[in-house]
Amino acid sequence: MCPAGPCSTGPRSRELLSRGGNTYTRLMLGLKLKDATGGYRAFRATTLRRIGLDDVDSQGYCFQIDLARRTIRAGLTVTEVPITFVERERGASKMSRTIVVEALWRVTGWGIATRLGLARRPSQ
Repeated sequence: MCPAGPCSTGPRSRELLSRGGNTYTRLMLGLKLKDATGGYRAFRATTLRRIGLDDVDSQGYCFQIDLARRTIRAGLTVTEVPITFVERERGASKMSRTIVVEALWRVTGWGIATRLGLARRPSQ
């Protein structure tokens, strides 16, 4: 787990955090995405209107998971274009314990809601 500040800046710890987060997300949400937690995303305006953004309240990186899951649940397609992660040379990571806990909490809640049939489908 991350300390109160940014997670370890070492490339190995970031890779493990990313792999673990993506594996957990795939298991909990059934998403067939290789990388639900990062990367570059472009959305059509029609997609954003269809998936409903009014109730997106994720504060950290899990908003990327949220938008991807909403898109897939709406029956739309998410196309992944692989990127190569290059460790930063300057600056500091924005990753924190709060961001990790929020993602864990939300993904768990979404997964449970889906399994119990409580997840709402976006309007068509």
